[in-house]
Amino acid sequence: QVQLVESGGGLVQAGGSLRLSCAASARTFSSYAMGWFRQAPGKERDFVARISRSGGKTYYVDSVKGRFTISRDNAKNTVYLEMNSLKPEDTAVYSCAAGPDSVYMYQYWGQGTQVTVSS
Repeated sequence: QVQLVESGGGLVQAGGSLRLSCAASARTFSSYAMGWFRQAPGKERDFVARISRSGGKTYYVDSVKGRFTISRDNAKNTVYLEMNSLKPEDTAVYSCAAGPDSVYMYQYWGQGTQVTVSS
């Protein structure tokens, strides 16, 4: 079982930045690929970014490429999402997830942290 706890959300003006953190309980954190997802009010949850267990491979949805950066620190059991040049359409609840590195699926999910971008 892996417990994930997100932090770092908040209210920011358009063009601003936030860094989200996701702390994992598992000592096997480094064996999991990690992902960030977001869900805006009234919409489905969408993929944002993914990082391989080693951190060597990253993937992003087109709408955040060049603005968001996913990274991880396996020594701290933490994955990050650095978000720059934020837009009002980035407003959502952001959740992290953990899953196998070799298969695109996620087994464990955090509760999420709210990000609100004002115009």
